[in-house]
Amino acid sequence: MSHSSLTYPEVGATRLGPLPGSYHHLHHRAAVGRGQGDFEAAGAAITEFRLHRRSGARVEASTTRAEPGTAVRVAVQAGPLRLAVPCRVVWAEYGPARTGFGYGTESGHPERGEECFVAELADDGTVSFTVTAFSRPARWYARLGGPLVPVLQRWYARRLGRTLRRIVAEERARREARGR
Repeated sequence: MSHSSLTYPEVGATRLGPLPGSYHHLHHRAAVGRGQGDFEAAGAAITEFRLHRRSGARVEASTTRAEPGTAVRVAVQAGPLRLAVPCRVVWAEYGPARTGFGYGTESGHPERGEECFVAELADDGTVSFTVTAFSRPARWYARLGGPLVPVLQRWYARRLGRTLRRIVAEERARREARGR
């Protein structure tokens, strides 16, 4: 995959780290379920972009699930203000204990950097959701937002965690209802 459309050089750093210096770093982790079924539900919600949609974002993606090269446009709205930002999936992982993807910013995004969304199944059965990101302002209005931008990023990461916990619980209830 060509990285020519991305606005930062550290492509893929959210996958295994370390995160590059000179950026704001975000790391949020939340327990969202237990067991293989919950892990599979979490991974599907993340990689099919349902998590973002259920959290209130409008998502347009060039593929139905995250794959390297997928073009993603995420739009959020607050009152009359609407911001649609272009990203591109730079990595995706579909493993037995880790599923997720990372996307990077493209030209026109107010930030420069990368963000990933991952579900992991621990040996004790705990399913966790992690958001990891590095970013810095790329537009004047992002610079003007200064310290407010990281606060909003943390708020959104926590919102994603709560939303994923609900999605996983709904899927678990469906599985249990089918099993009866």
